[in-house]
Amino acid sequence: MKRIVMIVALVCAPQMGGARDLKIDQQFVRDCFENTEIGALYPLCLGQASGQCQERPGGSTTIGITECIQAETAMWDVILNEEYKWTQMANETADEQGLSQVMDRTDALRDAQRAWIAFRDADCAARYAMWQDGTIRSIVAANCHLTMTAGRAIELRDMRGH
Repeated sequence: MKRIVMIVALVCAPQMGGARDLKIDQQFVRDCFENTEIGALYPLCLGQASGQCQERPGGSTTIGITECIQAETAMWDVILNEEYKWTQMANETADEQGLSQVMDRTDALRDAQRAWIAFRDADCAARYAMWQDGTIRSIVAANCHLTMTAGRAIELRDMRGH
């Protein structure tokens, strides 16, 4: 199991070096996030930034597609971390005001987030393993991280009712 997780981590880690200029429009991803309605975990704009990236030279190869998806995922991860912070701040306020009578909201979200990270990594590793005999495995694993990270960022935002 550790071997699969390590392989996925290596595949999904940003490539070191590389002469390609495969970047995404970060504002496009932010706009996608901000315009996603409450409850819509997978907006139609998800993947479009990486799709535009794939139109650049080198972007249509397996490595290029993977790097483009990883670039979009990195931006969604920034948003996810911001949303986690804001949601935890709202939870802290509720805890301090005595609104959390059954259990501490900040501890519950922290534990849930840790479990979600473990699930995401294991699920994407399983998808990589299912496609391990083909070059598509890197794209499948990267896309898994993209969709799950974007979905979680939106879920965290929605927990605050925004």
